[in-house]
Amino acid sequence: MRREMLSRRKTISLDERDKISRVLVEKFLSAEIYRASKVIMAYASTPEEIQLEKLFVECLADGKILAIPLIVGKGEMQAVIVPNMESLEVGAFNIMTVKKDCRKIIEPAQIDCVIVPGAAFDVNGNRLGLGGGFYDRFLPRAVNAVKVAFAYDFQVVDDLPTEIHDAKVDIVITAAD
Repeated sequence: MRREMLSRRKTISLDERDKISRVLVEKFLSAEIYRASKVIMAYASTPEEIQLEKLFVECLADGKILAIPLIVGKGEMQAVIVPNMESLEVGAFNIMTVKKDCRKIIEPAQIDCVIVPGAAFDVNGNRLGLGGGFYDRFLPRAVNAVKVAFAYDFQVVDDLPTEIHDAKVDIVITAAD
């Protein structure tokens, strides 16, 4: 299923991806969870994912503390604060990261909301990740965070097979909502 979903993501045109990304980010920005959150962690988008640059800009403009993942080992990540858009640079796998001299780690328990990537989600909040286990290890430590997924409509299915270590999400936002 992971392979199928990731393959389907690649078939979405850039225009359609950008349109859907704008819709999902706007939905999130108008939601109570955004207004109530002081510290938001979001993934740095790969080309096929929902694009979050507008969310980054809005978080910073609204005085939120924005964090993104920093890979620190096999399957391990930390949350690093994004002080401003100029502190970002292209890192491993062509994914944006915070420049080394600007990095400041924030503890997972301080995060109010985490925007979580994934290959698929189900109606019960189960998540099929991208295969590295990074979020399955990180999310249990973000004990105070609401976990939110932005998904293309086709990424939401009725039921996903899960294992005990799989981290769930609380909310899935799609264009169809």
